[in-house]
Order: sequence, then C-alpha cells, then structure tokens
Amino acid sequence: MDLTHHFLIAMPGLEDEMFAKSVVYLCEHSQRGALGLVINKPSDINLTNLFEKVELPLMREDLRETPVFHGGPVQTERGFVLHEALYAAGDTAKPDESVFASTLTIPGGLEMTTSKDVLVALSTGMGPRKVLISLGYSAWGEGQLESELAENSWLTVGADIAVIFDTPVEQRYDRALKLLGLESWMVQPMAGRA
Repeated sequence: MDLTHHFLIAMPGLEDEMFAKSVVYLCEHSQRGALGLVINKPSDINLTNLFEKVELPLMREDLRETPVFHGGPVQTERGFVLHEALYAAGDTAKPDESVFASTLTIPGGLEMTTSKDVLVALSTGMGPRKVLISLGYSAWGEGQLESELAENSWLTVGADIAVIFDTPVEQRYDRALKLLGLESWMVQPMAGRA
C-alpha cells in the first residue's frame, strides 16, 4: 500500500489535539513509514511574521496574511514548504531534481522543501506560486499508519491539490470528505457491529 499523494482524514473518534478533525497530506509513504503535513490547522502566526523571524523581506503581497500551519508534532521548530513543483528554466521534461537544495519530489506535481532557498525565492517575489508553509510534520514508523488505518482512525482518499491551495482553511476537512462522497454528519466516531 502506497498512500503518497493522499489525504488522511481524521475520524471523529480521533481525539488527539493535533489530529482531531485534521486533514494530513501524505508526502511520502513506504514500508519504512509515512511523512505528511496537516493542511487545516493554522497557527497564530502568518507568513509576514515568519519572514520577519528569519530576517527576510516578503515581497509577495498575496502571501502576507497567509497562516503558517501546524504540520504535525515532529520538529515543530523546523519549516516545511509544500509547493507546486518547480524545474530549472528550459527543462521541458520533469527532472529528478528540484531547483531548491533540499526537496522531496512527490508524485502528483508537488514538492516539499526544507531548505531556506525556497524562502529566499519567495522573499524576492519569485518562487512557487502556490505554497503551504508549516512548522513541524507528522510521521509514522514502520507499520504504524497501517495499524491506525485498521483501527478506523483515518479515512484515505487521493489528494486534490485544490483542497490544499484553493480551499479556505475552515472548509478543508469537509471538502476532503466530499472527495469520498461523504458529509461530516455521515461519519460516525465508532464502527457499528451487527
């Protein structure tokens, strides 16, 4: 099972503060484990504040009030930038390398960058057009996510980039459920037994 480029949608019974009613975008999933970013839990700081902290100007007016997200409970002091894939100028085929120093290429047209060069590009008004910046990430060890799925902690569905970048934060949970044809009132905290 490979759930890379899928959403994990928290079931109502998942009461952990970080993950209750969360939508996690899975950047990587393999036999070794999984890594993802929560896309619907904004922090109390925006990108203007973040760029001030890293001592960079922010020339992108469209991003100034964009929230920084709580991506998960692991390495919460570290930034993770989920963005549309960028390739070196003139590349017509998709290369194996991003234009940024430390980037994970995700099938589905996205990348996750952890190097500061993506922030430098954004600060000059360049860089990816669509971005989601989080502090921290979510991780599962070998077999851990599969175990949580078997316990009905999560629903899964193929990711829709529009939910990440074009949907208001407060609507992302419901929009992710709609990808499965579900409404939030239809999802029960406990599985029934006949």
